[in-house]
Amino acid sequence: MPRTQAQAAARANGGGWFLLNASPDLRQQILATPEFAPSPGKRGSPIAGVVLTSADVDAIVGLLHLREFHPLHVYSTSGVRRILTETNSMFRVLERSHPRVQWFDLPPGAKIPLGESDLRCTAVSLDGVYPDYVDESLRKTLAPEEAVIGALIESSGKKAFFAPGLPGNTDAWKTTAAASDLVLLDSTFWSDGELISVRGGGKGAREMGHPPLSGAGGLIECLRDATRPRKVAIHINNTNPILDDESPENRRMREAGWEIARDGMEFVL
Repeated sequence: MPRTQAQAAARANGGGWFLLNASPDLRQQILATPEFAPSPGKRGSPIAGVVLTSADVDAIVGLLHLREFHPLHVYSTSGVRRILTETNSMFRVLERSHPRVQWFDLPPGAKIPLGESDLRCTAVSLDGVYPDYVDESLRKTLAPEEAVIGALIESSGKKAFFAPGLPGNTDAWKTTAAASDLVLLDSTFWSDGELISVRGGGKGAREMGHPPLSGAGGLIECLRDATRPRKVAIHINNTNPILDDESPENRRMREAGWEIARDGMEFVL
């Protein structure tokens, strides 16, 4: 069953699409998705904008695939915007379009409209850290609460919460998730020591900024009593046994009310 990197998109009432992050294999995903193809004889794209949840490489590299599209709206915290526009010269290629890409800040807690669509996005701070590649002098000037966010997307009273990384110890996201109709959440590892057992050493899942699915304080337990949302596991590492449809871990996820993400999934709220 094909699974490329964590990537999602949202739209309301047949309007333009807003990507949730821009993964490194975004080009492949666009080509595989007819809804993202330009209208016959036209150069424009149905992709209207991108919401970034962090400055991690897995969330931003796909922006470079969009460098020759029609001008985009990019939504992020001011910290992520500054990393990409002030110190990373490669991303200045986005300024070649005319007019240039427009950046819009997502202050944590504020409900921001996405373009002219009916979608609204609220950044939920996840108590993460900025990537290691960020220059230390710049890092000192950035707001810590803007490093990693979850994106709460709302339209017509329906809510979807997208968080491919859940790095911090804050519980704020749990309240948001429980009150949503759909959640797509970080399911990188099954157990805290998963990579350690594979590599023979290294960091545990929590040290890497990914709460495991199983065990005390794991994602299954955290949302055990959340009956409202449709729960979907995303951002799954290739060591995670839930990828095996016949595994007991996969069965346990399904019994707990979770779905395992795959390419091409669609959700209508």
